[in-house]
Amino acid sequence: MSQNSARRRRTKFNLGAEQAEVDKKLLRSAFYESDDYVSIADKEDHHCFLVARTGSGKSAALQQLEADFPGHVVRINPEDLSLPYITNSRVIRFLDDLDVSLDPLFIALWKHVLLVELIRHRYKVDSQDAKTNIMATLREKIKKDPGKRAALDYLEEFQGRFWIETDLRIKEVTEKFEERIDQETKGNINLSGQAGASLGMTSGDTYSSEVRTELADRFQKIVNDQQMARLNKMMKVLDEDILASRHDFRYVVIDDLDRDWVDEKLLNSLIRCLLRAVLDLQRIDNLKVVVALRTNIFEQLDFGHRSGGQEEKFRSLVLRMRWTPSDLEELVSERLRVASASTGPQMNSIYDVLPRTHRSRSDAFQYMLQRTLMRPRDIIAFLNEALTASPEDGTLTWDDIKSAEEEYSHKRLLALRDEWKTNYPEIDRLFYLFRGATLPLTQSDFTYILENAITHPSFNSVSWLHELTAAVYSYSEGTWVDWYGPLVTLLYNIGFIGCLTGRRSDFRFAHDYPDFAERSRSLESVTHFTVHPAFRVGLDTRLDNSWR
Repeated sequence: MSQNSARRRRTKFNLGAEQAEVDKKLLRSAFYESDDYVSIADKEDHHCFLVARTGSGKSAALQQLEADFPGHVVRINPEDLSLPYITNSRVIRFLDDLDVSLDPLFIALWKHVLLVELIRHRYKVDSQDAKTNIMATLREKIKKDPGKRAALDYLEEFQGRFWIETDLRIKEVTEKFEERIDQETKGNINLSGQAGASLGMTSGDTYSSEVRTELADRFQKIVNDQQMARLNKMMKVLDEDILASRHDFRYVVIDDLDRDWVDEKLLNSLIRCLLRAVLDLQRIDNLKVVVALRTNIFEQLDFGHRSGGQEEKFRSLVLRMRWTPSDLEELVSERLRVASASTGPQMNSIYDVLPRTHRSRSDAFQYMLQRTLMRPRDIIAFLNEALTASPEDGTLTWDDIKSAEEEYSHKRLLALRDEWKTNYPEIDRLFYLFRGATLPLTQSDFTYILENAITHPSFNSVSWLHELTAAVYSYSEGTWVDWYGPLVTLLYNIGFIGCLTGRRSDFRFAHDYPDFAERSRSLESVTHFTVHPAFRVGLDTRLDNSWR
C-alpha cells in the first residue's frame, strides 16, 4: 500500500466533528447523556437558561432534545425573526437616542413570537383554513370567559396572515408600532420647529434637554402600551386551554444568540428582554423554554439597569454546563465505540487507543485532559489531531500525542481569540506577549508582561484594555490587586492563565475554580502565574526545571 493511500485510510478514523451538532449522525448514535442534559430534559426542572463556554455542548444538547421528544420541541431561530429589521428601524433608533426604554416593546415582541409559534406548532396551523378552524375551536372552549374572549381578539388582528413566516409577523407588529409613533409625532409634537416633521430624520441628541424630556415622556407611554394586557391574558389561554394537559407539553429551544444577527448596541436589550419574557412564562405548567447563551454574552447583560431588580431570579434559573474528567472520558469512549464499529476492530474505551501509562508523563488521557479547558470540543480536537497521524489501526503512541499537541495548541489559541474577540478586540495580541516565557511567572515577571501591553503605543487603540487598567494610568494609591486585578481576572476567567497560592498547592484554573479571581483576597494570595497547558506549546513557553 502506498504512503498516500495509508494516509487516506488513517484520516477516515476519528471521533467525529468538534462541533457535535454538525455531525448529526454520530450525535444520534453516540450522544452522552450527562447530568446537565438530564436537567434540560426534565419537565419539572426549573433551569431554563443554559449558559456555557463555546464548545461545551449546548447546541448538541438541544438537538438531542429534539430527537428524544419528537413533535414536542419548538425551535426558534433568531435569524428568522427579522430582528435586524427592528434595530435598523428609524423609529427604534430615534427612541433609543432619546433614552426611551424599549424593554416593554421587546418583551411584547418575544411573547408574541413564543405565543404564535406555540399555537402554530400545537395545532399544525399552516393555512388560512387551519387558522380559521382552530380559532373557532378556541372560541368555543373559552366562550364563557369574557377576559379570554377579549384576549383572543389579539390574534384576530392578524387576519389572514397568522400562519405566515415569523419574520413577516414581526415586521407587521413593528410597523404598527411605528405607525403609532408617527401619528403621535404628526398630531401633537413639533419637531425642529415644524409640526408633523418626519420622525427619524434627525437624531434625538440634537434636541435640548427640555425637549428631549418631553419627547421621551410622550413616547414612553406609547412603548409601555404594547398590547401587554391582552398578551398576558393570551398566556392564560395558552396555559389553561392550549397546553392544557401533560400530553400537550412543549419545549421551546432558542439557540445561536451569539451570531452576528443584530445590531450590537441593542443586542443586550433584546436578549435581556427575552430572558424577562421567559421568566414570565414559567407559570405555564406544560411549557419549558430553554435559552442557550454563551458565558460571555450572559455575563455582559445589564440585569441591574432595567430588569426590575430581578437579577437574582435570572441567575437562579441558570444551568451552567460543566464537565468532569469522568464525563469526558465517557463521552469520547462512546464516540469511539460508534466510530470504530464501522472500521474495526471494535473499541469500547478511549484507553483502547491510548498508550500505556508513562513513568514521567503519567496517564495519557489525563495528560490530554490537562491541556483542555474541560470541554468536549477541546478533547475531541486533541484526539482527532493525534489520530490523524496514528497508524492504520488507530492506536496512539506518546510520540503521536506530542506531535499532535503543537498543531492542537496553535488552534486552541485561535479558538480562544475567536471566542472573545467580540468582547475584547485584538485580545490575541495580549496572548502573544507571553511567547517564549519561562513558567511559572512570579508576580513581578507577570506584571512586567502586563505593563508591556499597558504602556506600548501599539495598544493605545485597545479601549477595553485602557478601561481595565485605568487605575494604573491614574497613578492613584492602591494595591497591586487594585491596579492589575481587573486584567488578571479577565485572563483567568477566559481560561488563559492559572494562579498558584502556595508552592505546595496546585495551580488553579477557571474550569475547576470558576469564582476564584472574583475575590480580591484570592488574588492577593497568588504567588505565581502560569499559562494554561492548552496554549503553552502554541506560545513556545518553557517550564522552569525546578518546577517539573
